[in-house]
Amino acid sequence: MLLLGLTGSIGMGKSTTAAMFAAEGIPVHDADHVVHRLYEGEAVGPIEAAFPGVTVNGKVDRERLARAVLDDPPAMARLEALIHPLVRREGERFLEAAAARGARIVVLDIPLLFETGGEDRVDAVVVVSAPAAVQRARVLARPGMTAEKFAAILARQMPDAEKRRRAHFIVDTSRGFDSARAQVRGILRAAAVILGRPVLPRAG
Repeated sequence: MLLLGLTGSIGMGKSTTAAMFAAEGIPVHDADHVVHRLYEGEAVGPIEAAFPGVTVNGKVDRERLARAVLDDPPAMARLEALIHPLVRREGERFLEAAAARGARIVVLDIPLLFETGGEDRVDAVVVVSAPAAVQRARVLARPGMTAEKFAAILARQMPDAEKRRRAHFIVDTSRGFDSARAQVRGILRAAAVILGRPVLPRAG
């Protein structure tokens, strides 16, 4: 089974690209989605104990949590120490299930892949990218986003240029959906060569 690590900085179009892999029949494990589930379940108690006041009605309030950790590196490290092992455990379960179903390619969608050393767990890395001006416009169009918050998020992420340098494959999302979809299918064709057997993307 070939493991593709999918990553990209905020606003680059990673979630859309992950959906394109899924549309081609490739199992995709979404680390962000797992975190959302944990924030409504298993992680609520430990996070409230570490950061009192960040939960509301039995769920982690992401805005309150962001205010507690974004500008505080030691606090962010404590949060990551709580969350990352839980996310990794869910990822291992996902891979076991995918292998049992006979999946030949699996995508692990991990926003902080390089920052957490996750590239060592995959066979190849796909970086989703776009020009900085496109990224900035996309992010600042999000509800509740500010230039200051954007800068704080970027400060936690490896620069896009370095991610591109380390990538095995790059998906440039600045040229539209059709172009990005074609790039995804090109990656799957390359994966077919690695596997030595056809991997045929769906028509359309």
